[in-house]
Amino acid sequence: MSFLSKRVQPSGQQKEQAKPAEDDPRAIFGDALDAPAPAAPPPPPVKKADGGMPNYPRGFAGQPGMTNFTVGEGVNKVTVKEVRADGTWVLDTGYVVPAKKRTPQKIAQLRKQLRSKLLAFPDEADTWKRGDAEKEKLLTDRLDTVLKKMNINLPPDQYTILREGLLDDLLGFGAIQPLVAEKGISEIMVNGPEIIFAELKGKLRETEIVFDDEEHVYWTAQRIVRPLMRTLDRSNPMVDARLPDGSRVHLVTLPSALLGTTITIRKFPEKRLTVDQLIEWKSFTREVAQFFEACVVSRLNIVVAGGTGSGKTTLLNVLSSFIPEDERIITVEDSAELQLAQRHVVRLETCPPIPGTEEEGKLEIRDLVKGTLRMRPDRLVVGECRSGEALDMLQAMNTGHDGSLTTVHANSPRDAVARLETLCMMAGMDLPVEVIRSQIASAIHMFVQQSRLKDGSRKVVQITEMQGMEGEKVTLQDIFVYRTPGHVGQGYSHEGGGALEPTGFPPKFLEQIKQFGFKLPPTIFGAGKSKFS
Repeated sequence: MSFLSKRVQPSGQQKEQAKPAEDDPRAIFGDALDAPAPAAPPPPPVKKADGGMPNYPRGFAGQPGMTNFTVGEGVNKVTVKEVRADGTWVLDTGYVVPAKKRTPQKIAQLRKQLRSKLLAFPDEADTWKRGDAEKEKLLTDRLDTVLKKMNINLPPDQYTILREGLLDDLLGFGAIQPLVAEKGISEIMVNGPEIIFAELKGKLRETEIVFDDEEHVYWTAQRIVRPLMRTLDRSNPMVDARLPDGSRVHLVTLPSALLGTTITIRKFPEKRLTVDQLIEWKSFTREVAQFFEACVVSRLNIVVAGGTGSGKTTLLNVLSSFIPEDERIITVEDSAELQLAQRHVVRLETCPPIPGTEEEGKLEIRDLVKGTLRMRPDRLVVGECRSGEALDMLQAMNTGHDGSLTTVHANSPRDAVARLETLCMMAGMDLPVEVIRSQIASAIHMFVQQSRLKDGSRKVVQITEMQGMEGEKVTLQDIFVYRTPGHVGQGYSHEGGGALEPTGFPPKFLEQIKQFGFKLPPTIFGAGKSKFS
C-alpha cells in the first residue's frame, strides 16, 4: 500500500477550492518582516450580561484604534486599553504587548489538518531534524502529493508559509523553531500559545511569535518528549528532561498549566565556554582565575551559589576544567548539562520511573551520589543540590573525597549555609541542626557567589571562605567582593560596570595551596590596599 493510500483516504465529500488569503505572508516569514500582518475583521464579541467591556476570543489580534476590551475568560482574561497603529497592545497595567505575527487562519487550519497526514506513523519524524535537506524534500514531496490529491491549489506565497510551518512542526520545534535556531538566545519560555518570551544577552523580552492554538503547543511538546522516552499527559502532566543537543527542557500541560501547555528551554552553547571567555566578558578577573585554578587543583571543596539563570552551571563547568587529567571524575546531574573536556569522566543522570509505575526504574540524585562512592572517584561533581542528597554530598566531602564541586540556589554565601542545612534536613535522618552545621563547616572550604546583575550580565560577585565554627555559628570571611564605583553598604553591588576586588584578607587555606605548588602573589588578595570597612 502506498504512502498516500495510508494517509489520505479518497472520499466523495465536497472539496473546496482555496482562495488567496488577504494576510501578508511577509509578516510570518523572511527577513523583511517588519510590518505586522493586517488584522482580520473582529469576530463578534461575547455579550456581557452585566454591561461590562466586550470580551473577544483569546487570540484575537485587535484592530488599530480599538480601546477597552478584554480577551479570554477567568484567570486568562486580559484587559486591553488600546490597540496602536503598529499592532501593539497597551494593557490596563501599562505593559506594551508586541504586535504578533500570526499564521493566516486558513493556512493554520490546513497546517493542523496535514501534520499527521504527512507521516506514515506518528513518531516517524521524531529523530529527524530541521535543516536535513533529504528529509525536508521527502516531506515537501508528500505535501505536494497530498495537496494534489485533495485538489487544493495554493498561491506561491501561501504555499511557502504552509510548507515552512509544516517543516517546523514535523522536524523542529513548531512556532519557536526560529528562536531555537538563533544562537544568541539562551532561554525560551512558552506560556501557552499566546505568550512567548526569550532571553537575549541576559534580558527577557516578549517575542512576536505565537502558536496557532493550544493543540499546536501540545503537538510540539509531544514531539519533544517522545524521543526522550518520556510521557506528557493527564497522568504525568510535568516533564523535566534534556534535549539531544544538551539543552534542558521543562514542560507542564493541562490542567496544571492554566494558560496552556508551558515549555521552558534552557539552551547551552555548542562549544564549552572557556576561562578566557569569562575573563573577556568580565565575569571575573585573570587574577581570580589563577586563584580558582589553585583552589581546584589543591582539592578544595567548593560550592557555587546563585539564583536561577545566574550562570552557576557555566561557572561549575569552568571550575571543573581545572581538574587534572589524571583524576577520575564522576558527575551527577538531574539533566546532564556539564561539558567536561577531561578523558576520564563518568557522567550520571537521574532516571524517571518506568511509564505506568511510580517507583520502578527510578533513580534520584541521592541514589546516584551514594553509588558514586563505590566507583572510586577522585572528584565528585554534583550539578545541583536541591534535596536530601546534600547530606550525602557533605559526607563524601568529609570522608576523603576532597576537591568536590556542587551548586546550590542561594542569594549569598550566608544564605547558602542555611540552604544546605535545610536540604540536609530533607534527608530524613533527624539530625540536630548543630550536627549538620558542623558537617557543613568541616566539609566546605569556599563559596563562590554567582549573580545576574541589573544590566543582564552574569558575574562572580562574592568569593567567601568557610573559616569554621564559633560556638554554634558558622564563621565566613569574604576574600573577593564585586564593587562598583561609589558603592557603599554591605554585600556586593547589583549594578553593572564594577569589578571583583580583593578584601585584603588572604584565606586560611593558603598554606594548602602552597603545598600543591601554587605561589600566589599577595597582591591578588589586596596586599598593600585598604580593606573594606
